[in-house]
Amino acid sequence: MRANTVYQQTLGLQVLSPDQCEEIFFAALEILQRVGVRVHEPQGLALLGQAGARVEGDRAFLSAGLVRQALATAPGTVPIAARDGRPAMRLQKGRSYFGTGSDTQFTFDLSDGERRLAVKQDVANAARVADALPNIDFVMSLGLASDVPTATSYLHQFEAMVLNTVKPILYTANDRRDVEDILAMAEAVAGGRAALAQRPFLVLYAEPSSPLQHSREAVQKLILCAERRVPVMYIPAVMLGASAPVTIAGALAQINAECLSGLVMHQLAGPGAPFIYGGAAPVMDVSTSLCSYGSPELTLSCAGLISMARWLDLPVFCTAGCSDAHTFDQQAGMEAGYNLLAMALAGGNLIHDLGYVGAGMTSSLEMLALCDEMAGIARWLLAGIEVSPRTLALSTIEQVGPGGNYMAEAHTVENFKSALHFPTIMNRLEHARWRKEGSTTLYERANRKVRTILSAHRPAELPPGVAQAVRVVAEKRDRGG
Repeated sequence: MRANTVYQQTLGLQVLSPDQCEEIFFAALEILQRVGVRVHEPQGLALLGQAGARVEGDRAFLSAGLVRQALATAPGTVPIAARDGRPAMRLQKGRSYFGTGSDTQFTFDLSDGERRLAVKQDVANAARVADALPNIDFVMSLGLASDVPTATSYLHQFEAMVLNTVKPILYTANDRRDVEDILAMAEAVAGGRAALAQRPFLVLYAEPSSPLQHSREAVQKLILCAERRVPVMYIPAVMLGASAPVTIAGALAQINAECLSGLVMHQLAGPGAPFIYGGAAPVMDVSTSLCSYGSPELTLSCAGLISMARWLDLPVFCTAGCSDAHTFDQQAGMEAGYNLLAMALAGGNLIHDLGYVGAGMTSSLEMLALCDEMAGIARWLLAGIEVSPRTLALSTIEQVGPGGNYMAEAHTVENFKSALHFPTIMNRLEHARWRKEGSTTLYERANRKVRTILSAHRPAELPPGVAQAVRVVAEKRDRGG
């Protein structure tokens, strides 16, 4: 054995140095001290004022000490369970997990490929497909249920997800009442409030109102999650040149001011409660005034936030697997491929939006199947190259000798499954066989895979009484209860 040998274990990407992270952090502190944030919720303002922040009307100015204290109490690791309580994800440095996006207004119909409004069944179908795909680790709704009452749509979406997957769920909610009802559903599944806090299988997605504002609804949701000790991610979603500076460094400074001021309120309400950091800074395309989900600016800003998360020792949520393309085409594949790989290399913990096209307006289950394949490739690449006596295979090389081949060797048979990557929908057939088997396109293979899952895959069902307890919550709200 060689002594003091250094091995490169995995691939990686670090776009900000520790000194650059420190500069951005100090800039965020300066924003909070000099500019402050507007907080449109009296309870949040009261928490800040009682802790020593200067409060002027609805504007709060936070000291560096308040931010540092919140960082000191926020956990650097957040464990997330599966629906059945088994460990599923451990959000900490060096661990990446992939999942779908949420709340798209439109979807592509699997039967005819036409774009239409998403309905509750689409949310259920997306959850079932994600449940079956091996590289999808968590589930978001991937659709807005247009066929249920608007006031309770988030409850119906959570119901559709929790009944159709055992994987962790990242959910959205309109206000505190929505979160209370969704937590009631989750408590019915977990076996009570204490059991859910001990083994949470869901995470709330909430966000400030950029620039530098915290809405009443957002703060109420933050405080409720802190009090219940269930995970929440507080994610600024800015646009370069619109709701944040056009420069990525300036946007990162603002994002940190927004996210960290949210963290302060959260930790004041529940010191040590699980909190997930993150955000994104896509560009507002100046030629169209639209937000670009396929832009390199989005990828680079997310990678920068991952560097910041490592430096701050907080779990991080980021964006990939998405495209501006309006259909499942070459642009969609290219944009999703590079942003997925970049986020995995950077070390993002929760990498979401797999299955998005049309700049976040449309979901595609075919796109999700492609992203699952890409996530598998990213994981395989991240594993790096193992250099060991087994992988160097010197005795096998000696046995084969000059001019031989390795096809029938025991080393090949014993190691090929772990040494090679096996795609499921990519074409690796030579031309004649590809023609003989139908000359299928990637879209056709992805569509077939998804339809097969929906016809054959049956996620583990909740006990009938628990499933009914989940359904009752949305039904009661629909009746005005």
